[in-house]
Amino acid sequence: MVSENAYLSDLHFEHKVWMNELNFFEDEIMTFEHRLEELAKQNLTKREVMVELEHFQNQFILQKEVINELKHDIRMHEQYLTEVAEANPTAADQPKFQDHGNLRERMETFRKIYLDLKTEFFQYAAKWI
Repeated sequence: MVSENAYLSDLHFEHKVWMNELNFFEDEIMTFEHRLEELAKQNLTKREVMVELEHFQNQFILQKEVINELKHDIRMHEQYLTEVAEANPTAADQPKFQDHGNLRERMETFRKIYLDLKTEFFQYAAKWI
């Protein structure tokens, strides 16, 4: 069960973990895009390969957009927490900061969708090697 209040340090830590995760996913997508380029060169005349390849290109573009949105929202929440803590320094150590359950849910949803896409991509790539 998610609490409604959380310590500033816990929220900040979670933001850092998420940003690191999202940076990793971005790097991973870049690697997948390079793999798509290789598959495209090897299978340029195979329509079935190219149709699926285009699907993955589009999915990776969408996932990068979601990553950018999540990163933006995390930075905005971090900025908000910083402003509140600076305005009331004694509150920084008190669990009176509203938990960011919405961001947490969005991260969990993203992870699930991304993992499914990654699994699907590996199956596709293995099929055409």
